[in-house]
Amino acid sequence: MAPRPGLRGWGGWGAGSVGYVEPVPEWRGTSVQVCGLWPFSAGSGTPMAGVPLGRSLIGGTTLCCDPISWFQRAKLILNPSEFVLGKPGLGKSTVVRRQALGLAGYGVNPVVFGDLKPDYVDLIRALGGQVITLGRGRGFLNVLDPGEVIATAARLPATQRQALLADAHGRRLNTVASLITVLRRTPPTDREETILNAALSLLDERHVGVPVLADLLHLIREAPEELRAVALDRGDIVKYREITENLESSLIALLGRGRLGEMFSQQTSEPMRHDRPVCFDVSSIDDADGQMQAAALLSCWSYGFGTISAAQALADAGLEPQRRYFVILDELWRVLRAARGLVDRVDALTRLNRQRGVGMAMITHTMSDLLALPEEEDRMKAKGFVERAGMVICGGLPAAEMPQLNQVVAMTDAEQSMIEDWSTPPSWDSSTGEDAPPPGLGNFMVKVGGRPGIPVHVELTEDEYAINDTNRRWVR
Repeated sequence: MAPRPGLRGWGGWGAGSVGYVEPVPEWRGTSVQVCGLWPFSAGSGTPMAGVPLGRSLIGGTTLCCDPISWFQRAKLILNPSEFVLGKPGLGKSTVVRRQALGLAGYGVNPVVFGDLKPDYVDLIRALGGQVITLGRGRGFLNVLDPGEVIATAARLPATQRQALLADAHGRRLNTVASLITVLRRTPPTDREETILNAALSLLDERHVGVPVLADLLHLIREAPEELRAVALDRGDIVKYREITENLESSLIALLGRGRLGEMFSQQTSEPMRHDRPVCFDVSSIDDADGQMQAAALLSCWSYGFGTISAAQALADAGLEPQRRYFVILDELWRVLRAARGLVDRVDALTRLNRQRGVGMAMITHTMSDLLALPEEEDRMKAKGFVERAGMVICGGLPAAEMPQLNQVVAMTDAEQSMIEDWSTPPSWDSSTGEDAPPPGLGNFMVKVGGRPGIPVHVELTEDEYAINDTNRRWVR
């Protein structure tokens, strides 16, 4: 009798036996569609609540992921925020754009408080949103402008009105102090900050309309008794002038006579709307002008968060529908490195209550961006941004980053090896004469606390390519 082939073909020398088992075809469907295929069906094993992000690299199942859905619907995270890390050119902004696009379909307004590339302008325009252009000679942002707060406060009951105005006052004070910090590369003194606090309160009482920095400078120069009392000049006007001299110098620099130009010297050129997607386009500011970029981002963050607070106050009072926002803070490292003490300023600006319907995505390149700050206190606070995030999404990172990342997000050896492999530089494609796409392009690890990470690959749709054509665009 002739021998029969085994399960893998004919055995023996020169025969056709194969060393692997060919996988069976797979199809995906809902539980309603495939219920009759039991026992040949299995669950996906990945969360299906939220924006479809991509396919898992282990099993090929679909992963749905965004911080708002995982917090509100799936209850997988305790805080509707995420921190995105990865080397340049591997798609960090593209992942966040995918989430923003999907959340817009759920009725969430994406808001980008400072787009430096620009990476999000085309997306916001495609969604019918508002693009606010800022920069030298291109638009103005008055850091003393409370936005819609004044009009909103007039519609609220007394208790809620006072809380909203107090919140707006704190944001304006924090923003002015932040800009001075960027100018000096060191925070203002306690006495100077006390003078600014009193001056802003006095300005609200005396000034008709929305004040600008020139009005604040003029009030400090007038030396009213209220400011002299907090300045502790002991009745000596000469001493008052000495105490406020550096403060006046910094405010003059913010009025167009210093490194930051005149962007903050006039009334806001285009007020932000709270009922649609918004993007602050600051891409005209050159990368070499780091201080100007940091100042622009800080000001946009403060103004944007103030507008969101006003919108949520109206919703809480039942005067407008409840709106949810997906806040995108890109290039976080540029602000943190601009000057000592800015970590506290960023922390104060971004601590929005999770009950306010605000999800947040903070984006930077590596943990070294956060831990390279000169002061140990600032480094620990910056690391807290990652620790407090509901989820961490990692693209390709070098091996040197793993020990630092492991301090805040526990990763297995296999997960670390996968992330390191994604950071491998692209190879040369001899057939096209160009660099091949990087091996880690579109690959990300989604981590939530100590749970196993989910490696996922993100692929763009045809429509998405039209709004992702940047200098770091994905290659098809």
